[in-house]
Amino acid sequence: MSFITKMLKFLFKRKLPLFAIIIGIFAIILIGAGCGEKKETQPEFPQSSQQKEITSNIVVSVPGGLKESQSGVEFEEESKLDSEDQTKLEMKFSQEITYLVTKVIDGDTITIEGGQVIRYIGIDTPETVHPSKPVECFGLEASNKNKELVEGKRVKLEKDVSETDKYGRLLRYVWIDDIFVNDYLVRQGYAYVYTYPPDVKYSDQFVEAQREAEKNNRGLWASCKSLPESEPQPEPKPELESSVSAGGIICSYNAYNCSDFSTHSEAQRVFEHCGGVNNDVHRLDADKDGLACESLP
Repeated sequence: MSFITKMLKFLFKRKLPLFAIIIGIFAIILIGAGCGEKKETQPEFPQSSQQKEITSNIVVSVPGGLKESQSGVEFEEESKLDSEDQTKLEMKFSQEITYLVTKVIDGDTITIEGGQVIRYIGIDTPETVHPSKPVECFGLEASNKNKELVEGKRVKLEKDVSETDKYGRLLRYVWIDDIFVNDYLVRQGYAYVYTYPPDVKYSDQFVEAQREAEKNNRGLWASCKSLPESEPQPEPKPELESSVSAGGIICSYNAYNCSDFSTHSEAQRVFEHCGGVNNDVHRLDADKDGLACESLP
């Protein structure tokens, strides 16, 4: 005989009031239901000795010595990320960080929050603020276009190999939303290619962009009578072929003199491309003042 049946007979034999019997019945049903439940248990599995739960902190360097941390929980195997994978992760997180552009200095240089100056990699725009040079053709247009693109907005920055140039400016590729600013300025005729190894990640892309702009007479290619000539592509001596840089300028031996250039600006670009005062292999800066072929117009 079941437990519930026994308890019901007990209640009726005691001749209790009806409300007491009803309460008793409910209590008996609840007790019986509780006793009838089977407790389900989940099997426990021992955790693998090769897996352990850790908190992963990925530290990403950003301009000015600041650091950003990205924390999360994951399972770590015995082997660690190799340096290449770590670099890719750091690049991914660094590209997700944005910086406010507080000032546009000229067509290829800006200042971001915190006061750091950013020089665009791989391109050059006509001068507008050089202390010893006049405003060059299409310089104001390039500067104004740069302001239109980035001033007062948040941009993403991408580093190549070098951290800074000789003036202490941070060297970066700059993105605003989906616009690659360095490429845009060249492709639309506001800048020309200025390759300076070892920062050559997008050099081929920039060369293609300049060809497109020149072919379609965009910007400075249509407006300026005197343009910076394309970087020379000399035929190297067979034994020195490896010394020619990615941009076609020889920097490993004395290949040029001031008579090879028609303007000071052209000579200056080659001089700076090869390292300036610290590597004046062509002897273009006789008085060591940082200005090449000063006798040229």
